[in-house]
Amino acid sequence: MVFKTSLEENKEILDGILPVNKSGDLLVRSFFFGGRKSMLYYLDGFLNDVVMERMVSKLFAITPEQIEKTKDLQDFVDHFITYTEVDVYQETDKVIMQLLAGKSVFIVDGLSGAIVLDLRDYPARRTEEPEKERVLRGSRDGFVETIIWNTALIRRRIRDPKLVVEMLRVGDRSGTDVALVYIEDKVKSEELAIIRSKINGIQVESLTLNMESLAECLVRRQWYNPFPKVRYTERPDSAAASVLEGNIIVLVDNAPAAMLLPTSILDFIQEPNDFYFPPLVGSYIRWVRNLVFLVTLVLTPLWVLALENLYRLPPGFSFLGLSEPPNLPVILQLLLLEGAVDVLRLASVNTPNMLGNSLSIIGALLLGDFAVKSGWMVPDTILYMSFVAIASFTQPSIELGYALKFMRIILLLLTYFFNLWGFIGGLALIVFLIASNKTVTGKGYLYPLIPFNWQALKSHIYRHRLKTTKNK
Repeated sequence: MVFKTSLEENKEILDGILPVNKSGDLLVRSFFFGGRKSMLYYLDGFLNDVVMERMVSKLFAITPEQIEKTKDLQDFVDHFITYTEVDVYQETDKVIMQLLAGKSVFIVDGLSGAIVLDLRDYPARRTEEPEKERVLRGSRDGFVETIIWNTALIRRRIRDPKLVVEMLRVGDRSGTDVALVYIEDKVKSEELAIIRSKINGIQVESLTLNMESLAECLVRRQWYNPFPKVRYTERPDSAAASVLEGNIIVLVDNAPAAMLLPTSILDFIQEPNDFYFPPLVGSYIRWVRNLVFLVTLVLTPLWVLALENLYRLPPGFSFLGLSEPPNLPVILQLLLLEGAVDVLRLASVNTPNMLGNSLSIIGALLLGDFAVKSGWMVPDTILYMSFVAIASFTQPSIELGYALKFMRIILLLLTYFFNLWGFIGGLALIVFLIASNKTVTGKGYLYPLIPFNWQALKSHIYRHRLKTTKNK
C-alpha cells in the first residue's frame, strides 16, 4: 500500500495498522505551518526532544507560498528539512517498520509519502571492559546493546573506505537489526555470499535470545557434536582484528557481543592478551594456555587409567595411588565433583557481588575439608578436580570449555569401563568429532591443519611481529 495526497487518508491508513490510542508509548502530534496540517508519529523513549523542537520551530517560518512551490515531498525535504538523517518513503509497510524501529514519521497534507527522521536517542549503558575478556594492557571498552554504537566502535579502529557495514533485518515480528561487517578487498566473496544468504533465508518470528537465536538458525543441527561453530567476543579490538584478517563480523541489535565467522577450532585458542605483549611473551602465554587446554581434557582420565594399571607402573609412580581407601568409587567421586563445580559456577552467576566472597568460602569448605571428613571424597580426587576447575578458566571461550567438559566425562567413562582401549577409543572419538565438524560456511573445522596452510597455521602457533607496509 502507498501513501495518498490527503492527510486524512494517510492518517486513516496509519491508524488502521498501528495501535494508536491503545499503546501508551505510541504518540501522535499535530502541527500547522504554511497553511497546512501535518502529523508526527513517534515512540516515546526514542525521540530526541531538543532536536525535534529546533526542527519544528523552523517549519513554522514556512509561508503558504513556499509550500505551493514545492513539487513533491522530496522537494519539500530538500528545501525545509535541515536534519541530516532523513528519508522519504511512499510504501506504508516500510514506514511502519522504520517507526517501530524508533524513528519518527512526519506526514504533510497535500504531499504524498512520509518523511522518516532518525531522531532516536538510544537508551544504552556505557562502554565498559567485558568481565570475561579482561586484559592486563590494551583498550578498556566493550560492546553494548546498541548496534549503532557497536559499529562505531569498530569504525573508530578501522578508517578504511573498504570497510562495509551491511544492514539486514531478521524476524517477522521483531524486525531485529543484524549487521554484517567486512572489508571488501579482504573478505572471501563466496563466504560472504553464504552467510548473507543464510541470514536472509531465516524464517522466524523473532530472535528471542538475539545472538544465540541467530547462531542456532545459521548452524546446521548436530546435537551430538558439542564443539562450537561460532566464536563470540565482547571486545571491539578483537572484532576489528578479525575483520582485518578477512573474516566477517555479525552484530545483532540488543546483543553486547560480536560473532566472528567463519571459525575453526584453532581460532578459539587465541585471546587478546597474546597481542598486548611482545612476541616472545605473547607466544609463551599462548603455549602455556594451549598446554593447559590439553591437560584439562586428559588429566583425570589419565589418572583413572593409572589407578587401574598401578601395578604395571614403576615404583616411582606410586604417588598416583590413593592416599586413603575410598568409600565411593573414584569414578563416581569425579563425576560428582564435575557436577558440583558447575553448581558452584551457576550459583556464582546468580549471586550478588557483595555475597560472592562468602559463596567462594562456603563452596571451598563444602568441596574440600567437609567432603573429606564426611567420607564422601578422598583428597586425591579433590586435588585433581580442583586443578581442572581452575585451569578451565584459562580457556576464553565458554562454549569450547563446556565441549571439553563433555568430552572429558565421556573419556572418563570409557577409560573406567574399558581401560586402555577405552582411553584410546575416547581420544579417537574426540578427534573424529572435531574433524567431522564444519564451520558456518562449510570450511573444515581443523583449518589451517586440514587443508594445510602454513602461513595461517604459524599465526596460531606463535605470536609474530607486526608487519609493516611499504610507503606508497
